[in-house]
Amino acid sequence: MVQTSYDVVIVGGGAAGLSAGLTLARARRSVLVIDSGEPRNAPAAGVHNYLGSEGTPPGDLLSAGRDEVTGYGGEILSATVASVHRLHGDGDGDNGVDGGLGVVLDDGRSVLARRLLVTTGLVDELPDVAGVDARWGHDVLHCPYCHGWEVRDEPIGVLASGPFAVHQAMLFRQWSDDVTLFRHTAPPLTDDELEQLGARGITVVEGEVTALEVTDGAISGVRLRSGDVVPRRAVTVQPRFTARAEVLEPLGVKVTDIEMGGHVVGTQVAADPAGATDAPGVWVAGNVADVRLTAIGAAAAGVQTAGAINADLVDEDVRDAVRAAKLPA
Repeated sequence: MVQTSYDVVIVGGGAAGLSAGLTLARARRSVLVIDSGEPRNAPAAGVHNYLGSEGTPPGDLLSAGRDEVTGYGGEILSATVASVHRLHGDGDGDNGVDGGLGVVLDDGRSVLARRLLVTTGLVDELPDVAGVDARWGHDVLHCPYCHGWEVRDEPIGVLASGPFAVHQAMLFRQWSDDVTLFRHTAPPLTDDELEQLGARGITVVEGEVTALEVTDGAISGVRLRSGDVVPRRAVTVQPRFTARAEVLEPLGVKVTDIEMGGHVVGTQVAADPAGATDAPGVWVAGNVADVRLTAIGAAAAGVQTAGAINADLVDEDVRDAVRAAKLPA
Protein backbone atom coordinates (compact mmCIF):
# COMPACT_ATOMS: atom_id res chain seq x y z
CA MET A 1 0.00 0.00 0.00
CA VAL A 2 1.90 3.06 -1.27
CA GLN A 3 -0.83 5.66 -0.83
CA THR A 4 -3.78 6.24 1.48
CA SER A 5 -6.40 7.71 -0.87
CA TYR A 6 -7.95 5.98 -3.85
CA ASP A 7 -10.67 6.59 -6.39
CA VAL A 8 -12.05 3.14 -5.59
CA VAL A 9 -11.38 0.67 -2.79
CA ILE A 10 -12.60 -2.85 -3.52
CA VAL A 11 -13.23 -5.19 -0.59
CA GLY A 12 -12.92 -8.76 -1.82
CA GLY A 13 -10.44 -10.16 -4.33
CA GLY A 14 -12.37 -12.94 -6.04
CA ALA A 15 -13.57 -13.03 -9.64
CA ALA A 16 -15.87 -10.02 -9.21
CA GLY A 17 -13.42 -7.87 -7.28
CA LEU A 18 -10.43 -8.54 -9.52
CA SER A 19 -12.44 -8.05 -12.72
CA ALA A 20 -13.68 -4.72 -11.35
CA GLY A 21 -10.15 -3.79 -10.31
CA LEU A 22 -8.80 -4.59 -13.77
CA THR A 23 -11.52 -2.55 -15.47
CA LEU A 24 -10.98 0.46 -13.20
CA ALA A 25 -7.18 0.30 -13.45
CA ARG A 26 -7.47 0.27 -17.23
CA ALA A 27 -9.74 3.31 -16.87
CA ARG A 28 -6.77 5.04 -15.19
CA ARG A 29 -8.43 5.10 -11.79
CA SER A 30 -6.43 4.62 -8.63
CA VAL A 31 -7.75 1.36 -7.21
CA LEU A 32 -6.95 -0.80 -4.20
CA VAL A 33 -8.24 -4.37 -3.88
CA ILE A 34 -8.26 -5.63 -0.29
CA ASP A 35 -8.55 -9.40 0.04
CA SER A 36 -8.63 -11.59 3.15
CA GLY A 37 -7.70 -14.70 1.19
CA GLU A 38 -10.85 -16.76 1.84
CA PRO A 39 -12.40 -17.47 -1.58
CA ARG A 40 -15.63 -19.43 -1.58
CA ASN A 41 -14.40 -21.88 -4.22
CA ALA A 42 -11.02 -22.62 -2.59
CA PRO A 43 -11.82 -26.34 -1.98
CA ALA A 44 -12.67 -26.97 -5.65
CA ALA A 45 -10.13 -28.55 -7.97
CA GLY A 46 -11.02 -26.29 -10.87
CA VAL A 47 -13.19 -23.43 -12.09
CA HIS A 48 -15.65 -24.58 -14.74
CA ASN A 49 -17.67 -22.93 -17.52
CA TYR A 50 -15.20 -20.02 -17.39
CA LEU A 51 -14.46 -19.54 -21.09
CA GLY A 52 -10.73 -19.59 -21.78
CA SER A 53 -9.91 -20.86 -18.30
CA GLU A 54 -11.92 -24.09 -18.11
CA GLY A 55 -10.65 -26.32 -15.31
CA THR A 56 -8.11 -23.82 -14.00
CA PRO A 57 -7.48 -24.25 -10.25
CA PRO A 58 -9.18 -21.36 -8.40
CA GLY A 59 -5.93 -20.17 -6.84
CA ASP A 60 -4.22 -20.02 -10.24
CA LEU A 61 -7.07 -17.99 -11.73
CA LEU A 62 -6.92 -15.48 -8.87
CA SER A 63 -3.12 -15.26 -9.07
CA ALA A 64 -3.34 -14.45 -12.79
CA GLY A 65 -6.06 -11.90 -12.06
CA ARG A 66 -3.94 -10.16 -9.42
CA ASP A 67 -1.04 -9.93 -11.87
CA GLU A 68 -3.33 -8.38 -14.47
CA VAL A 69 -4.67 -5.79 -12.01
CA THR A 70 -1.21 -4.75 -10.82
CA GLY A 71 0.04 -4.75 -14.41
CA TYR A 72 -2.20 -1.73 -15.04
CA GLY A 73 -1.24 0.07 -11.84
CA GLY A 74 -3.87 -1.28 -9.47
CA GLU A 75 -2.82 -2.34 -5.99
CA ILE A 76 -3.58 -5.56 -4.11
CA LEU A 77 -3.45 -5.75 -0.33
CA SER A 78 -3.75 -8.98 1.66
CA ALA A 79 -5.71 -7.86 4.71
CA THR A 80 -9.09 -7.95 6.40
CA VAL A 81 -11.36 -4.91 6.59
CA ALA A 82 -12.43 -4.22 10.16
CA SER A 83 -14.89 -1.40 9.45
CA VAL A 84 -16.00 1.28 7.02
CA HIS A 85 -17.42 4.72 7.76
CA ARG A 86 -18.49 7.86 5.95
CA LEU A 87 -16.31 10.96 6.13
CA HIS A 88 -17.23 14.66 6.41
CA GLY A 89 -20.97 14.47 6.66
CA ASP A 90 -23.71 11.99 6.04
CA GLY A 91 -24.20 12.11 2.31
CA ASP A 92 -26.08 15.36 1.71
CA GLY A 93 -23.77 16.88 -0.91
CA ASP A 94 -24.51 17.22 -4.63
CA ASN A 95 -23.95 13.55 -5.24
CA GLY A 96 -24.71 12.28 -1.75
CA VAL A 97 -21.10 11.20 -1.24
CA ASP A 98 -19.51 14.18 0.53
CA GLY A 99 -15.94 13.44 1.62
CA GLY A 100 -15.77 9.81 0.71
CA LEU A 101 -15.49 6.67 2.80
CA GLY A 102 -12.93 5.53 5.32
CA VAL A 103 -11.84 1.90 5.27
CA VAL A 104 -10.14 0.63 8.43
CA LEU A 105 -8.05 -2.55 8.34
CA ASP A 106 -7.72 -5.08 11.12
CA ASP A 107 -4.17 -3.91 11.82
CA GLY A 108 -5.35 -0.34 12.42
CA ARG A 109 -4.28 1.15 9.10
CA SER A 110 -6.91 3.05 7.14
CA VAL A 111 -7.45 4.30 3.60
CA LEU A 112 -9.80 6.80 1.98
CA ALA A 113 -12.04 5.86 -0.93
CA ARG A 114 -14.08 8.13 -3.17
CA ARG A 115 -16.15 5.05 -3.93
CA LEU A 116 -16.40 1.66 -2.20
CA LEU A 117 -17.09 -1.61 -4.02
CA VAL A 118 -17.82 -4.67 -1.91
CA THR A 119 -17.36 -8.06 -3.59
CA THR A 120 -17.09 -10.26 -0.52
CA GLY A 121 -19.27 -13.07 -1.87
CA LEU A 122 -21.30 -15.42 0.27
CA VAL A 123 -21.01 -18.21 2.80
CA ASP A 124 -22.43 -21.65 2.05
CA GLU A 125 -24.25 -22.83 5.19
CA LEU A 126 -24.18 -26.62 4.89
CA PRO A 127 -26.41 -29.32 6.38
CA ASP A 128 -25.24 -30.50 9.80
CA VAL A 129 -24.19 -34.01 8.79
CA ALA A 130 -20.83 -35.51 9.71
CA GLY A 131 -18.45 -35.46 6.75
CA VAL A 132 -20.23 -32.80 4.71
CA ASP A 133 -17.92 -29.94 5.71
CA ALA A 134 -14.75 -31.97 5.16
CA ARG A 135 -15.74 -33.13 1.68
CA TRP A 136 -17.37 -29.85 0.55
CA GLY A 137 -16.09 -28.79 -2.86
CA HIS A 138 -14.53 -32.20 -3.50
CA ASP A 139 -17.27 -34.83 -3.70
CA VAL A 140 -19.94 -32.96 -1.74
CA LEU A 141 -21.45 -30.65 -4.34
CA HIS A 142 -24.43 -28.44 -5.02
CA CYS A 143 -24.20 -27.12 -8.60
CA PRO A 144 -24.42 -29.60 -11.47
CA TYR A 145 -23.13 -27.04 -13.95
CA CYS A 146 -20.02 -26.48 -11.84
CA HIS A 147 -19.30 -30.12 -10.97
CA GLY A 148 -21.71 -32.43 -12.78
CA TRP A 149 -19.21 -33.46 -15.47
CA GLU A 150 -16.67 -34.47 -12.81
CA VAL A 151 -19.13 -36.97 -11.25
CA ARG A 152 -20.72 -38.18 -14.49
CA ASP A 153 -21.83 -41.82 -14.43
CA GLU A 154 -20.96 -42.10 -10.72
CA PRO A 155 -23.43 -43.22 -8.02
CA ILE A 156 -24.75 -39.85 -6.73
CA GLY A 157 -26.69 -39.25 -3.54
CA VAL A 158 -28.96 -36.22 -3.07
CA LEU A 159 -29.19 -35.18 0.58
CA ALA A 160 -32.64 -33.65 0.97
CA SER A 161 -32.88 -30.96 3.63
CA GLY A 162 -35.36 -28.63 1.95
CA PRO A 163 -38.08 -28.34 -0.68
CA PHE A 164 -35.78 -28.29 -3.74
CA ALA A 165 -34.24 -31.74 -3.37
CA VAL A 166 -36.42 -33.29 -6.04
CA HIS A 167 -35.42 -30.56 -8.50
CA GLN A 168 -31.76 -31.13 -7.64
CA ALA A 169 -32.14 -34.88 -8.13
CA MET A 170 -33.70 -34.33 -11.55
CA LEU A 171 -30.83 -32.07 -12.53
CA PHE A 172 -28.08 -34.48 -11.51
CA ARG A 173 -29.93 -37.28 -13.30
CA GLN A 174 -28.72 -35.56 -16.47
CA TRP A 175 -25.15 -36.58 -15.55
CA SER A 176 -25.74 -40.04 -14.10
CA ASP A 177 -28.38 -42.77 -14.30
CA ASP A 178 -27.55 -43.86 -10.74
CA VAL A 179 -29.10 -41.20 -8.48
CA THR A 180 -30.53 -41.81 -5.01
CA LEU A 181 -32.56 -39.25 -3.10
CA PHE A 182 -32.11 -39.45 0.69
CA ARG A 183 -35.19 -37.77 2.14
CA HIS A 184 -33.33 -37.04 5.41
CA THR A 185 -35.08 -33.99 6.98
CA ALA A 186 -36.99 -32.75 3.93
CA PRO A 187 -40.80 -32.57 3.86
CA PRO A 188 -42.63 -35.73 2.74
CA LEU A 189 -42.68 -36.18 -1.00
CA THR A 190 -45.92 -35.65 -2.88
CA ASP A 191 -47.48 -38.30 -5.07
CA ASP A 192 -46.50 -36.30 -8.16
CA GLU A 193 -42.87 -36.07 -6.99
CA LEU A 194 -42.73 -39.79 -6.29
CA GLU A 195 -44.15 -40.48 -9.74
CA GLN A 196 -41.58 -38.22 -11.39
CA LEU A 197 -38.68 -39.72 -9.47
CA GLY A 198 -39.82 -43.23 -10.30
CA ALA A 199 -40.20 -42.39 -13.97
CA ARG A 200 -36.58 -41.18 -14.06
CA GLY A 201 -35.28 -44.20 -12.19
CA ILE A 202 -34.29 -42.24 -9.08
CA THR A 203 -34.39 -44.29 -5.89
CA VAL A 204 -35.84 -42.72 -2.73
CA VAL A 205 -34.39 -43.71 0.65
CA GLU A 206 -36.33 -42.78 3.79
CA GLY A 207 -34.66 -42.09 7.13
CA GLU A 208 -32.30 -39.50 8.54
CA VAL A 209 -28.71 -39.39 7.34
CA THR A 210 -26.13 -39.25 10.14
CA ALA A 211 -22.79 -39.28 8.30
CA LEU A 212 -20.93 -39.64 5.07
CA GLU A 213 -18.59 -42.62 4.90
CA VAL A 214 -15.12 -41.77 3.59
CA THR A 215 -12.61 -44.35 2.34
CA ASP A 216 -9.12 -43.48 1.11
CA GLY A 217 -9.95 -39.76 1.07
CA ALA A 218 -13.18 -40.04 -0.92
CA ILE A 219 -16.86 -40.60 -0.21
CA SER A 220 -17.77 -44.26 -0.28
CA GLY A 221 -21.29 -44.21 1.17
CA VAL A 222 -24.09 -42.52 3.08
CA ARG A 223 -24.85 -43.77 6.61
CA LEU A 224 -28.42 -43.70 7.91
CA ARG A 225 -29.50 -43.49 11.54
CA SER A 226 -30.61 -47.10 11.17
CA GLY A 227 -26.94 -48.04 10.64
CA ASP A 228 -27.42 -48.94 6.99
CA VAL A 229 -24.85 -47.60 4.55
CA VAL A 230 -25.82 -46.91 0.95
CA PRO A 231 -22.77 -46.88 -1.37
CA ARG A 232 -22.30 -43.52 -3.12
CA ARG A 233 -19.35 -41.74 -4.74
CA ALA A 234 -20.71 -38.17 -4.60
CA VAL A 235 -23.33 -36.36 -2.56
CA THR A 236 -25.21 -33.19 -3.43
CA VAL A 237 -26.63 -30.76 -0.87
CA GLN A 238 -28.59 -27.51 -0.91
CA PRO A 239 -26.73 -24.89 1.16
CA ARG A 240 -28.23 -21.72 2.50
CA PHE A 241 -26.47 -18.84 0.72
CA THR A 242 -25.66 -16.04 3.17
CA ALA A 243 -24.14 -12.78 1.94
CA ARG A 244 -20.88 -11.69 3.55
CA ALA A 245 -22.18 -8.20 4.19
CA GLU A 246 -21.22 -7.41 7.78
CA VAL A 247 -18.78 -4.71 6.66
CA LEU A 248 -21.69 -2.75 5.14
CA GLU A 249 -23.88 -2.64 8.24
CA PRO A 250 -22.51 0.70 9.58
CA LEU A 251 -23.49 2.36 6.30
CA GLY A 252 -27.10 1.22 6.56
CA VAL A 253 -26.94 -1.02 3.51
CA LYS A 254 -29.86 -3.44 3.43
CA VAL A 255 -29.57 -7.21 3.19
CA THR A 256 -32.64 -8.94 1.80
CA ASP A 257 -33.95 -12.50 1.95
CA ILE A 258 -33.92 -14.41 -1.31
CA GLU A 259 -36.91 -16.67 -1.90
CA MET A 260 -37.51 -19.48 -4.34
CA GLY A 261 -40.95 -21.01 -4.50
CA GLY A 262 -41.92 -19.22 -1.31
CA HIS A 263 -38.94 -20.55 0.64
CA VAL A 264 -35.98 -18.45 1.84
CA VAL A 265 -32.75 -19.85 0.36
CA GLY A 266 -30.36 -17.13 1.46
CA THR A 267 -29.57 -13.43 1.59
CA GLN A 268 -28.00 -10.83 -0.66
CA VAL A 269 -27.38 -7.10 -0.62
CA ALA A 270 -30.07 -4.96 -2.19
CA ALA A 271 -28.74 -2.99 -5.17
CA ASP A 272 -29.82 -1.65 -8.54
CA PRO A 273 -28.91 -3.54 -11.75
CA ALA A 274 -25.57 -1.70 -11.97
CA GLY A 275 -24.63 -2.59 -8.39
CA ALA A 276 -25.35 0.73 -6.64
CA THR A 277 -26.76 0.37 -3.12
CA ASP A 278 -28.95 2.85 -1.27
CA ALA A 279 -25.85 4.17 0.49
CA PRO A 280 -24.23 6.92 -1.61
CA GLY A 281 -20.88 5.90 -3.05
CA VAL A 282 -21.26 2.25 -2.07
CA TRP A 283 -21.53 -0.49 -4.67
CA VAL A 284 -21.69 -4.29 -4.67
CA ALA A 285 -20.98 -6.99 -7.27
CA GLY A 286 -20.75 -10.76 -7.47
CA ASN A 287 -22.36 -13.27 -5.12
CA VAL A 288 -22.83 -10.73 -2.33
CA ALA A 289 -25.38 -9.10 -4.64
CA ASP A 290 -26.64 -12.15 -6.53
CA VAL A 291 -26.43 -15.63 -5.02
CA ARG A 292 -27.05 -17.28 -8.40
CA LEU A 293 -23.81 -16.22 -10.08
CA THR A 294 -21.08 -18.66 -11.02
CA ALA A 295 -17.47 -17.48 -11.24
CA ILE A 296 -17.74 -16.16 -14.78
CA GLY A 297 -21.03 -14.42 -13.93
CA ALA A 298 -19.39 -12.76 -10.94
CA ALA A 299 -16.51 -11.63 -13.13
CA ALA A 300 -18.95 -10.13 -15.64
CA ALA A 301 -20.83 -8.36 -12.83
CA GLY A 302 -17.54 -6.88 -11.64
CA VAL A 303 -16.84 -5.43 -15.07
CA GLN A 304 -20.35 -3.99 -15.36
CA THR A 305 -20.27 -2.40 -11.92
CA ALA A 306 -16.78 -1.00 -12.48
CA GLY A 307 -18.04 0.77 -15.60
CA ALA A 308 -20.93 2.27 -13.64
CA ILE A 309 -18.58 3.43 -10.86
CA ASN A 310 -16.22 5.05 -13.35
CA ALA A 311 -19.14 6.87 -15.00
CA ASP A 312 -20.24 8.11 -11.58
CA LEU A 313 -16.73 9.38 -10.86
CA VAL A 314 -16.58 11.08 -14.26
CA ASP A 315 -19.80 12.93 -13.43
CA GLU A 316 -18.27 14.08 -10.15
CA ASP A 317 -15.04 15.13 -11.87
CA VAL A 318 -17.04 17.23 -14.31
CA ARG A 319 -18.99 18.93 -11.53
CA ASP A 320 -15.78 19.72 -9.68
CA ALA A 321 -14.18 21.10 -12.84
CA VAL A 322 -17.17 23.35 -13.53
CA ARG A 323 -17.04 24.72 -9.97
CA ALA A 324 -13.30 25.33 -10.23
CA ALA A 325 -13.74 27.16 -13.54
CA LYS A 326 -16.20 29.56 -11.91
CA LEU A 327 -13.87 30.54 -9.10
CA PRO A 328 -12.20 33.98 -9.35
CA ALA A 329 -8.75 33.87 -10.90
